[in-house]
Amino acid sequence: MIIYHGSKSIVEFPEIRIARYNKDFYFGFYCTKYQEQAIRWATRFDGVGWVNEYQYVPDDHLKIKRFPEMTEEWLDFITDCRLGHPHEYDIVEGPMANDTIFNYVQNYVDGKISREAFWALAKFKKPTHQISFHTARALTALSFVKGSEIRNEK
Repeated sequence: MIIYHGSKSIVEFPEIRIARYNKDFYFGFYCTKYQEQAIRWATRFDGVGWVNEYQYVPDDHLKIKRFPEMTEEWLDFITDCRLGHPHEYDIVEGPMANDTIFNYVQNYVDGKISREAFWALAKFKKPTHQISFHTARALTALSFVKGSEIRNEK
């Protein structure tokens, strides 16, 4: 399976970085199966970036958590990760809380909206995808294919 990572540079050797803010599935190396989504990630700051392409070969020895769609379990998992609670998985895959959904999740985490309000707001948003790699062992399932410079002049 081919997956993509949007970045400000070519990332031939992916790594897990500890960031200032906790992400949907905690700290990890994030990719997507949607090239268009990787382009948005790569160009979100100044319209220029790189889309890195990887061959992903699943490994049955890795502990993988998959969320086929946004569910109560998905929301609870993201809430825990955003609050800084690590998990036990090598790889986590599922919808991402991007753009507006990110704000809805954060408002829910902060107690500004109820769970019911979150679902009412989130149900009309377009599908997204992320697959995050959380251990060095998980990163061995990726093989770099190429990096392509992207210019999104707006």
